[in-house]
Amino acid sequence: MKAGDALPPLEIPITRTLIVAGAIASRDYQDVHHDAVLAQEKGSPDIFMNILTTNGLVGRYITDHFGRDAVLRKVAIRLGAPNYPGDTMTLTGTVVALDGDTAEIRVVGTNRLGHHVTGTVSVTLGPAGGAA
Repeated sequence: MKAGDALPPLEIPITRTLIVAGAIASRDYQDVHHDAVLAQEKGSPDIFMNILTTNGLVGRYITDHFGRDAVLRKVAIRLGAPNYPGDTMTLTGTVVALDGDTAEIRVVGTNRLGHHVTGTVSVTLGPAGGAA
């Protein structure tokens, strides 16, 4: 592994169930994450994914690639376009730096509206030191 290496993309179908389950799992009971009528009353076309679900999916993307011995050290993300039911979010990653057994990965998640999430993840690699 070296700086510039790309991780394989991961496509995640954004379902109503995923959005609601993620909100419940993270105890985010804001109505815009589970009630379409109230979300529309607040100006959104539908319910949308919360940042904690996105954060978990970014972490999953990294640990699925680097294996169960990989340890997330820092996840710094910023949200852009919402993830609505029916979207597909495609996560991509690029190794931007290596320091011993720690890698910094630039992550981007896109959907039909553009960038849903951008950020960086620092991960300490397991004994294999690379992809699972």
